[in-house]
Amino acid sequence: MTTAITTYLELSEEGGSAHKFYEVAVDGTQVTIRYGRIGDLGQRKVSSFADAQKAQAAAQKKIGEKVRKGYAPAIAGARPARSVTRRAITSSRSTARTAPVLWTFDSGAAAFGIFIDAERCWVGNESGDIFTLTPAGEVTGRFRLPDAVKCIVADDFWIYAGCDDGRVYDLSGKVPRAAYDIAADVDIYWLDIHDGILGVSDVQGGLTVIDHEEESLWSRRSDGDSGWMVRIDADGVYHGHSGGVTKYDLGTGNHQWHRGTGGAVLFGWQESDAVYAGTARHQVRMLDKGGHADRTFQCDAAVYSCAASPDGRYVFAGDNYSSVYCFDAAGRRLWKLGTGCGSAYSMQYHDDRLYLVTTAGTLACLDVSEAAVHDAEQGVLPQTVSVKAPRFEAVVPSSTVEVVTDAGGGVVVECTDVGGRLRVHIVSPGYRREWNVQFPRDIRQAGTRYVVDGVAESARGGFYRVRGDIRRLN
Repeated sequence: MTTAITTYLELSEEGGSAHKFYEVAVDGTQVTIRYGRIGDLGQRKVSSFADAQKAQAAAQKKIGEKVRKGYAPAIAGARPARSVTRRAITSSRSTARTAPVLWTFDSGAAAFGIFIDAERCWVGNESGDIFTLTPAGEVTGRFRLPDAVKCIVADDFWIYAGCDDGRVYDLSGKVPRAAYDIAADVDIYWLDIHDGILGVSDVQGGLTVIDHEEESLWSRRSDGDSGWMVRIDADGVYHGHSGGVTKYDLGTGNHQWHRGTGGAVLFGWQESDAVYAGTARHQVRMLDKGGHADRTFQCDAAVYSCAASPDGRYVFAGDNYSSVYCFDAAGRRLWKLGTGCGSAYSMQYHDDRLYLVTTAGTLACLDVSEAAVHDAEQGVLPQTVSVKAPRFEAVVPSSTVEVVTDAGGGVVVECTDVGGRLRVHIVSPGYRREWNVQFPRDIRQAGTRYVVDGVAESARGGFYRVRGDIRRLN
């Protein structure tokens, strides 16, 4: 009877970011690999080989690949799982008239990840489920992440979901791909991405900014805690916490300005010229991007979510009494209505509709056109449609790729070892070979070529970003 020989590794990078494990067990001709987040059972894969020598060789190859990526021997169970804070609102029923709700979708658990565009509505919940729907409320897809969805953000073409497992997943292809890893000592509260730069705010009031290669650009600690707001544009990072809103230069992290908000910031929104902070003092505070306090939008309870129309004509807010508000650009309250489906954790306005996700796990589409709101205030409401999801299998994150023998019309990229770090460059003609390609770290293998549907140059230049699906080229 043989005894299995087990090698256990953990990712060990600078800055305390170790939070993944990789375990290889060899038992005769069988190799068992287990990997995942520290504190979880992880995924398991078993392979059989012709003889024990080949099994040992395969195991050593896998171990060597991980060591080159920064993994190191460790003791299983010695490192605790990452700390996670999940937002909780004590939600009460609104006494206001009910809002004109066109449709609702029950995601199955409390939800506060949302993104809306002209084609799709995205909602992510605390069970790790992400659903896509059309603006009319038809369910079109489902993803399943390993842990609760923190938020969903768009960065031009790309859609990203922050997850409580400490990873940010790219949802732009057929399957979710891990795009960023966040240090294990960061208890994530919120995040945002702009042109490949990721900003993460945390429970202690810290702010961490990393680039497209997951390398830290800078980090800062604010005078407050509970950083429920981080928004990024081409010039800066706007960090909202218990002490107000602070702006830092995007490239250097230099402090640019700070403004108190009279109460802890509980949510943040941005438009081209201003940021909006929902606060515990029953207000939405608008600041222009030069840091000047501009307007105050007064609500009747703590504001846990806010949004604005792109032209700034309307500002919306959601409180913990299941009410939503609308203000004009000058700060005058136009209306207050009840959601009928819980307090809004997050919201977004698009094309005369206000979409919100709630403590009850509901994604709701509200008609906030002037005519619809006028009718609602008179007690005339549309017939709300309750959307049901069809039964289909959820698509889960993957570190495997389809293998092809022909590039077709795709772009060919190659992974190489550059000074001990795996980097990806384009080898197809017509591109800058010296530029890196932002590429999922979990599927990088030195010496391997891949085919991608397309690439796009980053807005600020210097690197490329993958668009669409990824296949390994043989």
